[in-house]
Amino acid sequence: MSSLVLKLKTKSGQNVVEGLTAASTVRDLKTKLCSLTNIGEMNLHVLSGYPPKALDLSDNEANLRNVGISSGDVLIVENKPGAKPKVISRNDVIPATRLDNDRVRPHVTDAISDFPGVLMRKIVPADNSCLFTSIGFVLGGKVDPTCASYMRQIIAEEVINDGDSYSEAILGKPPRAYCDWILRPDSWGGAIELSVLSHFYGIEIAVVDTLNAIVNRFGEDRHYPQRVFLVFDGIHYDPLYMEQGDGDSIQTIFPTSDDRVLLEAEQLAREAKSSRQFTDVERFTLCCLECRVSLRGQAEAQAHARETGHTSFGEVPGAHVE
Repeated sequence: MSSLVLKLKTKSGQNVVEGLTAASTVRDLKTKLCSLTNIGEMNLHVLSGYPPKALDLSDNEANLRNVGISSGDVLIVENKPGAKPKVISRNDVIPATRLDNDRVRPHVTDAISDFPGVLMRKIVPADNSCLFTSIGFVLGGKVDPTCASYMRQIIAEEVINDGDSYSEAILGKPPRAYCDWILRPDSWGGAIELSVLSHFYGIEIAVVDTLNAIVNRFGEDRHYPQRVFLVFDGIHYDPLYMEQGDGDSIQTIFPTSDDRVLLEAEQLAREAKSSRQFTDVERFTLCCLECRVSLRGQAEAQAHARETGHTSFGEVPGAHVE
């Protein structure tokens, strides 16, 4: 059986793990990692994938093939005691507090460790409101799907009150019709909604687009002092966060003056695309929630909307047309 080629990344640098095969056990891997990193076995915290996710290495006798490790994988190893993370951002983003100048500013920390750490993905429900739930997490530190209705109201009010910025040409429909649409719980958010919420909260929103291997920055031209990160796979949004070196805290909001995390996000986008961690929206099966017709891909959905005036679409679970 051929040997596995595993790349190792730690706070102090990079290395290569040698001498293991797919039949090697988790115990064998831990022995190698402890030797290469000088981290005790009880404190080993191993992540892999793009964005990185923690590997379950609790069964020492399981072989590496069964725990999802294959040749070419990058293993990110941290020294992390088993403490439960606490969030270093405000506890509740909803409702927001308006300041004297009528702007909304999230109460957050500006701190960032000397070592940037690793951007990690927090999975949120795929319930047509994943964008809003993701923004709620990066601003408030918890997954709270109920914040979606509040954010939809924010967007509708901003659109109605700023007709110059949000005209029919921009929205693709009359502002009143758009507002009726975005207030519906089955309407998906996208670029327009990201722009509105970036302006409303006074924060840059950087979206890691794994389909196109780029990072789209909403609010970049306004020079906001703080930045948050989301990941988008072509159909679903999730928030990104970073674990701090002490192992008991995470960070979701970062100063825009520090580009280290932005550079990591750009690398993440490239790596995710190369490993095909995205949804091809042209092969994805959707359903019109108004007439229940099935549609293949974004182009068919857009054509159906033009022909019928229907604007509400949902994902067909498990359906992906090859």
